[in-house]
Amino acid sequence: MNTARFVVAMRRGGAQTFRRPQLLLAAYSPTVQCCLESTQAVPAARLPYRVKLSAGKHYAWCACGHSKKQPFCDGTHTKKAPSISPFRFTPEKDRTVLLCACKQTKNAPYCDGSHLKVIYQDVVKYLKGIFK
Repeated sequence: MNTARFVVAMRRGGAQTFRRPQLLLAAYSPTVQCCLESTQAVPAARLPYRVKLSAGKHYAWCACGHSKKQPFCDGTHTKKAPSISPFRFTPEKDRTVLLCACKQTKNAPYCDGSHLKVIYQDVVKYLKGIFK
């Protein structure tokens, strides 16, 4: 670093303007890498959605977790999770139900308490991170 650059760097706040060595730049990537298509459901929320359903109306429950209209499907799975299709159902009578948001239920689309296991796993993962 030449003297003029050093003086300018000190006026601007010192070490904040120094550059990383070139060797680190090759390994460092500021962008988050993610897969474009997922094969597993993504939890939309940790707790179930309380929804009032109408008898005879057709519903499509989001099974992938990518929908912006949770807990119902908005077609996002066609791009983000093409291998996961929504669960279509028609209730027989008007009622209020809990629809799964964690996407781990064995009784789709209704909540069966699986979110408690997901929450527990999150807590364990968090605590392991603290005590490393």
